[in-house]
Order: sequence, then C-alpha cells, then structure tokens
Amino acid sequence: MTISASSELLKRAERAALLAESSQVAEEPLRFAAVLFRAQARLAERISALPLTGALAKDAAALIEPARALLESAARAAPALLAEAARERRGEAAEPFAARLKIYWLGDLGSRDDYLSRAILRPYCAVLASASVRPDRPHPQAGCPFCGGSPSVCARRPESDAARRLLCCALCGDEWPVNRIRCPACGEEDPPRLPSFQTEGHPFARIEACDTCRRYVKSIDLSQDGRLIPEVDDLASLGLDLWAVEQGYTRIEPGLAGL
Repeated sequence: MTISASSELLKRAERAALLAESSQVAEEPLRFAAVLFRAQARLAERISALPLTGALAKDAAALIEPARALLESAARAAPALLAEAARERRGEAAEPFAARLKIYWLGDLGSRDDYLSRAILRPYCAVLASASVRPDRPHPQAGCPFCGGSPSVCARRPESDAARRLLCCALCGDEWPVNRIRCPACGEEDPPRLPSFQTEGHPFARIEACDTCRRYVKSIDLSQDGRLIPEVDDLASLGLDLWAVEQGYTRIEPGLAGL
C-alpha cells in the first residue's frame, strides 16, 4: 500500500519532536521543523484529493488558501525574521502570492533562498509524487529525476556489503542514487578533491565537500541506525554546517535550518 504524502510528513514531524527532546544545540530548529512538517502534512491532506495537473500555473489557485494556513503556523513558531516574512507573505493578494511560487518553481537563480516558497511547494510536490503526476518544471541533469529539485541532504543506506549513496530531494522528498565518489553539484570524481569531514560528536553525519566547486552536501549514515530520517536528522548536526561555511564551502541546497 502506498503511504500518503501527509503520513510521510507526519513521520518527519514526530522524528523532529523526538530529537528536540534530547538536543541542546538544535532544540529550537528541531521544534520549528516539527511544527512546519505538521503544517505541510495538513496542506498535503487538503490538496491530495484535488485533480492536480503538475503545472503550477494551473494548480496554484488550489494551493493558496491552504498555504496561508501553513504560513500562519510558521509565523507562530519560526525564528523572528522568518516569522515576520511568513506574516507578510500570508497577507499577500493571490496574484503576487502565486507569482512568488512560480519564480521558485521555474528555478530562478535568485529564488534559491526563498525558504517559504519551498516550504509550500514541498507538500505539493510530495502529493504529485504519491499520485505519479510528473511536475511540469525544469529538470536539470543533476537534479531529482522526478521533480528536478536539488538535494538538501544525502543518505547512506545499507546494501549488501556496502552503503548505497542516495541524494534526497528538498522539493518532493524522493531519493535517487549517485556514485559514492562524485560531487553531486559539478560532477567532480577525483578523490583528492572530494574531502569528507566528521566529528565524534555526530557519528552519523559528515560533510562531503568538493574542492573544485566549493560546494558540499551533508551525508547521514543509516547503516548504523535505520531509524534516522536524513531530512530531519540533518538538523541535529548544525555545527558541521557552520564549520563548513567557515571553511568557504556552500551547501548545494539549504537544509531545514536555512543553511
């Protein structure tokens, strides 16, 4: 039986809430992530029975009102600057509201940091995936095969005698395989130019960087603990992201903390 998009998002909310109970450094972002995932699950539930086409220009009208409810939740729980942006966005008229979503949807380079558009489109894309409706948007070669989104995190899942490396889409939540020795951003395959960094404090997470394009992806190792959900457990090791930024690396796609 296919698990609904709403159920998958609720699983992430539960994991974030659980991790928040034991995390001192990342408690606040994890608690916000739990709120956001619940709001995304409600949005997914509201639109799951609609005849979505995968073309945002046609589907946007059905998204706007459920998305306002998501923004209301974000405004109550997000850090101050994001909360203010959510309140402003929630009050926008339908036309500019839809226009912002379209800019992100079409992959405009200036939209990469539009956290709220991605938060709204995440459940929309997840519902399309559960219904096998292919999104009508650009599909760059290095992006998600289903929706064209960028990877926000990487998963290493056990497979026979090795760990399979999978990229996790920030937009639809799908996963797709990538070579273990390859930069997901620029395709570099020279091992000396692909360093990885890890600390004892976060044994399941590591930075997988590229010295050619100076990009990186956070990798979460599920071969040691199958309960991990990469999209969520990524937040528990925010210190690694702060260190990577200090070293001059840029994450391929920001995670839930905006880094």
